[in-house]
Amino acid sequence: MEEPGPAAAPPEGRDERSLEALSLAGGGEAAVAGRQLSEGRRATLASALELEGTVLREGRLTQFVANNLERRIRLSGAPRGETPAGSGGSSIPAIDPGALQDVVALAGQVAAQVDELLRNVHCGLQALTALSVGCIQTYRDGVESLGEAADLSIRAMYALVARCEELDRAMQPVPALAKRIRDMKGTLERLEGLCK
Repeated sequence: MEEPGPAAAPPEGRDERSLEALSLAGGGEAAVAGRQLSEGRRATLASALELEGTVLREGRLTQFVANNLERRIRLSGAPRGETPAGSGGSSIPAIDPGALQDVVALAGQVAAQVDELLRNVHCGLQALTALSVGCIQTYRDGVESLGEAADLSIRAMYALVARCEELDRAMQPVPALAKRIRDMKGTLERLEGLCK
């Protein structure tokens, strides 16, 4: 495959955004023949791109930095067939002072609104923080009172169990006393039967 020779830069009216146009400008007949093989096409495109800027290759990644990028950006924004005025040099339009004053005034309004928004957010966060602190303190007080109430209930339960045990010990002679009462009642009934 023949190495393409150096070609002149494309004319101003030509569509420079197309890789095919760059390939044809840099490779001519070699680019047309290179369409059949992908490697040949890549080599032709790379050589055409090297004429238009810097090509860097890192593995499978290829980077392209165009020469005279500012002129190319202006050309891409202009309608086709027209060339921007003063394409040879930098043509920056004059800045309207009224527009700058409007921008400054709007920036001041935005800054004031942002300050007010931040103040409102700060006040809201303070209110939420105070509410959160109040909720946490209420929860803490509730947990402490619940712990105290549970402790008192446990103590009362132990006291009740102790009293029940004392009552049980005190009631141990009752069955024997009830048996004696039943015996005495039976004896009285027999005596009554004899007296009749």
